[in-house]
Amino acid sequence: MTTFDHNFDHNGWSPDAATATISLEGIVTGWSEGARRLLGYRPAEVVGRAAADLLVDREATGFSPVGSPEWSGTAALRHRDGHRVELTLHAHPQLDGASATQAFVITATTGTPASERDRRMVEWAFAQSSIALSTYSAASGSWRLNRGAETDPLGQACSDEGFLRCVRHVAEEAVPMRYEGFAPAPHAAARQRSWIVELWPVRDPGTGEVAGVGTAAFDSSEQHAARQRLALLNEAGTRIGTTLNVNRTAQELADLAVPRLADFASVDLLDSVMRGEEPVPGPVDAAVVLRRVAHQSSSEGEGVPEAAVDLGGIDTYPPFSPPARSLTSGRPVLSGADDPDFARWVGEHEARAAIVREHGFHSVVAAPLRARGITLGVAVFVRGKGSAPFQHDDLILAEELAGRAAVGVDNARRYTRERTNALTLQRSLLPRDLPKQAAVEVAYRYLPAGTGAGVGGDWFDVVPLSGTRVALVVGDVVGHGIHASATMGRLRTAVRTLADVDLPPDELLTHLDDLVTHLTSDDDHIVRDLPYTGGIGATCLYAVYDPVSRICTLASAGHVPPAVLLPDGSVSVVHLTPGPVLGVGGLPFEATELELPEGSLLAFYTDGLIENREHDVGLGLERLCAALASPVPSLEVTCDAILKDLLPDSPADDVALLLVRTRALHADQVAAWALPSDPAIVADARAQATRQLAAWGLQEAAFVTELVVSELVTNAIRYGDVPIGLRLIRDRTLICEVSDASSTAPHLRRARTYDEGGRGLHMVAQLTQGWGTRQTPTGKTIWAEQPLPVG
Repeated sequence: MTTFDHNFDHNGWSPDAATATISLEGIVTGWSEGARRLLGYRPAEVVGRAAADLLVDREATGFSPVGSPEWSGTAALRHRDGHRVELTLHAHPQLDGASATQAFVITATTGTPASERDRRMVEWAFAQSSIALSTYSAASGSWRLNRGAETDPLGQACSDEGFLRCVRHVAEEAVPMRYEGFAPAPHAAARQRSWIVELWPVRDPGTGEVAGVGTAAFDSSEQHAARQRLALLNEAGTRIGTTLNVNRTAQELADLAVPRLADFASVDLLDSVMRGEEPVPGPVDAAVVLRRVAHQSSSEGEGVPEAAVDLGGIDTYPPFSPPARSLTSGRPVLSGADDPDFARWVGEHEARAAIVREHGFHSVVAAPLRARGITLGVAVFVRGKGSAPFQHDDLILAEELAGRAAVGVDNARRYTRERTNALTLQRSLLPRDLPKQAAVEVAYRYLPAGTGAGVGGDWFDVVPLSGTRVALVVGDVVGHGIHASATMGRLRTAVRTLADVDLPPDELLTHLDDLVTHLTSDDDHIVRDLPYTGGIGATCLYAVYDPVSRICTLASAGHVPPAVLLPDGSVSVVHLTPGPVLGVGGLPFEATELELPEGSLLAFYTDGLIENREHDVGLGLERLCAALASPVPSLEVTCDAILKDLLPDSPADDVALLLVRTRALHADQVAAWALPSDPAIVADARAQATRQLAAWGLQEAAFVTELVVSELVTNAIRYGDVPIGLRLIRDRTLICEVSDASSTAPHLRRARTYDEGGRGLHMVAQLTQGWGTRQTPTGKTIWAEQPLPVG
């Protein structure tokens, strides 16, 4: 311990102060300039002599610092010139690093006893101050602490390297500093003690040099705890609600609360919330069924040993328990071991009672999860042995954390409900099972987006057409959610309707573009009542494949082109002339014809398959071609391989993939004849058709086929233009087609009783399973389809 020489007048330091150092043997070892001025002796004349030699009467004074820890009093000393000098003396020990007395410092003043009492009062104030004060001597490197500092953590700080660096910096640079110190908390959930220490340089008033450092410490535990609470709340804004997943959001609350607020935390949600139902506004009944969705523990090791209910388990809290009281009141509840209801709640549940005894749980806070006026569940925070009981500030913090988590849970719940509804709508609009086609073999996949973007408007379809042809469709509506799904449903229905008219791909897209323009105009009048604003934007790729000619005709409305794998193993992206996105209006669409060998593989898809934030579309197309070229045993396996190679675990956009392997009808399945425009040829046409059916072994179909050929050829000769053609196609059904150069399409009409005509097409419609007409580049084709005889 080091002492400082405090000699004050009313302005501070006394100008006539004098000090001397005396060894334990009573020998003068130090003599200040103030002492020389006071008594006249130079240091060389005094140092080494006995201190008692300076006294006028050594026995009369009673001054004997040796053996005394501290002494104050008056004494008469002899001046060098011989006159008597009455002085007030104060002796205090000088200690070494081990707190052992190594000498005494004597301070002498010529002041009155009143000034000495003032000096002592300063000493008393330093020693008795409730503020932790201390001084550090730069000369000896020793400390002097008052009573407040000895019982305060400041005493521990004297050995803290960070604090000592600050002390040395103040002493060396003569600049004041502030240091914040912390005492280790006994447990993670316990309050941490902290204090702020002011440090300032102490100067010698005579020389102006820094003699040491003064410190004053102030307890800042409350302010530190408040900052910690604010930091936790701020962190909650970034860590809770990061995903639109109910269970994950609840777990984020538990993970954040442990161990910084509690030793154990659990989150239970209403079972109705987990089922996706809308909770009833206001507080809930105490008997409500809750499901455990998240919990966390500060215990080391795996698992959560403090949990009395497993994840996914159902629990019902009794009305007097803290969680039930919190649910019914809509307010957080603080309870503990001194609460009879807490003891009763724990005692009635054997597993919970055993856990409470094992972990020493003594304090609990139950906070309801409420958002937008509805209660979703309850969060329970518990502290055990080694942790301080919850205080009122902790109750407020728990309520804030539960409130923020409730908003995230409600957002996730509402998103899940909307996404489920959108998925249900979308799946009801997408084809559940594509019928087998004679022209192609198909496989498909549809993957909803794996992020919070919501369900999109991707769709695909396979539409059977006349003449064993097939229409292949894939499209994508801009945006996500129910609006996109509903728009997709309207467009898919429109495509199927236009496909039934058997329009060429470019004409079909033109009609579809007009429809989207009208839909956008209609939406503009009602959009003020909907949460969605903006026009309809969509892309579409429409293709028609004819297995007789092996020609695939394609047209694109802003859609990504398909890729094709030929039987020789070569893979390429089909070069199309892309038209505008649907809804632009006024711009043409161009069709592209592609002759495909039998067994070619076409891949139709939406942009979610090839677009990625990590790479451009070109790289995505290259990866698609590489995946197509890999040998696989089936189309189903190819679908899975493509999705695995191109997509991340959680796609950012919906993905639709349609794989089509082409087939071809061989010459022995098709018979065609060119006919002159002569009514006499009708009988010859019937005969040729009958002979062909006999060659195919379909004699049982001859009667109906002769009637169909007779009626359709007669109408072509009577109302159409040359050239006239007759074609029979044998596949899964028997198809009869008659084409001519007139674009006028026939239609059914009701014949009157005495009319001689008008009944032919009616009989065709009755005897076949379907008939129709389609426009061709040179005119029209009328077709009729009948089932093959069962043999």
